[in-house]
Amino acid sequence: MGVIRKALTSRPVTTLTSPNTIDDYLEHIHPMLAAANVRARVVAVHRETGEASTVVMRPNGAWKGFVPGQHVQFGVEVEGKRRIRVFSVSSSRAAGRRKGRGRTFSVSVKAHPDGYVSQFLHQELQPGTIVYLSQAEGEFVLPREVPANLLLVSGGSGVTPVMSMLRTLRDTGHRGQVTFLHYARSRDDEMFTGELDEIAATTDFRVVRVYTRQPAPGAELAGRFQVDHLKHLGVDASDTLTYVCGPAGLIATVRDTYDELGAGDQLRLEYFKVPTVDLDAADATGTLSFEDTAIAAPNTGATILEQAELAGLKPDFGCRMGVCNTCAIKKNSGAVRHVVSGEVNANTDETIKICVQVPIGDVAVAL
Repeated sequence: MGVIRKALTSRPVTTLTSPNTIDDYLEHIHPMLAAANVRARVVAVHRETGEASTVVMRPNGAWKGFVPGQHVQFGVEVEGKRRIRVFSVSSSRAAGRRKGRGRTFSVSVKAHPDGYVSQFLHQELQPGTIVYLSQAEGEFVLPREVPANLLLVSGGSGVTPVMSMLRTLRDTGHRGQVTFLHYARSRDDEMFTGELDEIAATTDFRVVRVYTRQPAPGAELAGRFQVDHLKHLGVDASDTLTYVCGPAGLIATVRDTYDELGAGDQLRLEYFKVPTVDLDAADATGTLSFEDTAIAAPNTGATILEQAELAGLKPDFGCRMGVCNTCAIKKNSGAVRHVVSGEVNANTDETIKICVQVPIGDVAVAL
């Protein structure tokens, strides 16, 4: 099949089918048939909590697999329109390496009140549905050689990529010191509760969960993350590779703590949600011009996507967190600041993701 796929994606075939692709024709034969595009059939949908579900999928042969911690662009057709969002893989890589029809993987999603796709996945998605995927993406991954000391920290639904890591380490027989520290509002709000109980009971991994609103009786830790939690767990931050995924508040606290301990180089961070923009008076000046539609508005300091929507425009978007490229457009002029990294760019005619860029002063975009 690999030889056939290579032939179908060759330059002569691409030229012959242009401006379409070979996959545009193959999907008329069977929706899962594709030379390059990743598609998957939903095998099962499991309820994790009242607000979260796990979707188990069997991908087609174009799927190249994943590294624990990565995410996929997930597209589903609803009422004739394909909607795309980004979700983290939550399954073990060991299971994902099976061959043939036994090869499955999963994403786990918390349904947000204003999240059309996440609500659809949680309430309506059925086995047998065909979904449209990207290859796995992202740099928030375990190294090839996992060190002796490893700390995995997560908050809320940020547990999903970390769970993929934990499951993989368990299934591959990792023998190093692994500490899993998870923060959730309550046990009822926690994803993967039963499996976490099992991992804690059947492996040497240290599994600690902190319920911030409804603490468990006799819990060894309470409240939100603080340096005392590391001390209690006996974690030496300077000697422990640490992965953190969750809301912006958790990540900021962990990052500040590690910086104070001189251990910032041990951190690997993944925002599960773009941080709320801290409006800077110095940024919120000038005019944001949408030149393709001849619309201009005073710069409020919010992201360009949010300001475009407030101006009555309907730009394409997907993940709203700077991953999927759906909202990428050309910036004609002006400076922008990335809401996660803080990096400022002032190049002309550059492509930017407007869901994570805030204009600084006068900015013009092709929208």
